[in-house]
Amino acid sequence: MTTQILIADSSSLTVVGAETLLKARADTHTLKAENADDLCAISRRHQPAVILLGEPFDPLIDTLALIGRLIQVAPYARIIVMGSTNMGLVIHDLLYLGVRGYLSKEDDLGACLLSAIETVLRDRPYLSPTANSEYLLALQTKQQIWKLNDEERMVLRLLARGSTATEIATQMRTRRRRVYWITEKLRSRFGASTNEHLINRANAEGFAGFPD
Repeated sequence: MTTQILIADSSSLTVVGAETLLKARADTHTLKAENADDLCAISRRHQPAVILLGEPFDPLIDTLALIGRLIQVAPYARIIVMGSTNMGLVIHDLLYLGVRGYLSKEDDLGACLLSAIETVLRDRPYLSPTANSEYLLALQTKQQIWKLNDEERMVLRLLARGSTATEIATQMRTRRRRVYWITEKLRSRFGASTNEHLINRANAEGFAGFPD
């Protein structure tokens, strides 16, 4: 039975490298996507067994939101993120969301990719060496592990852009009071006393650097 693997990465070198490695795997057919809409359309149509998702991929949508869409259109696909963020809490959030594997771009793709695919196809999670170390370190710390939802990520992203509470409320079509409430939750989550401190702490954990 042929295994369909969909590759989506903003780096053409990574795409070519992944394709070359996958040629060594028997009964494997690769697909490629150019942007988020293309990725979701192909995933819906072909229902690939594995999706290799580069992070960041599409500048018009943050990675967690894109993964949420992929899970809806291709619920049985095993998603492996190939990312440059090695923050353990971020990796935790990805696994919590439904991602099956994470390959740090600091690790050798050639040494990890085929093992990652075989592992997730057995419905087991896979973390490359660097990602695994950071993930375990995060679990051993006393930091609160808390998954940000879409609304919280949007407020955080708009705060990082310099938007005011009024501007955020207008864009999100919600009350300013709710924006204040979400902001206070975010400050508590990241141990910040001001919005500037919040953005700095969130950036340090890899959360606030969402694409525009």
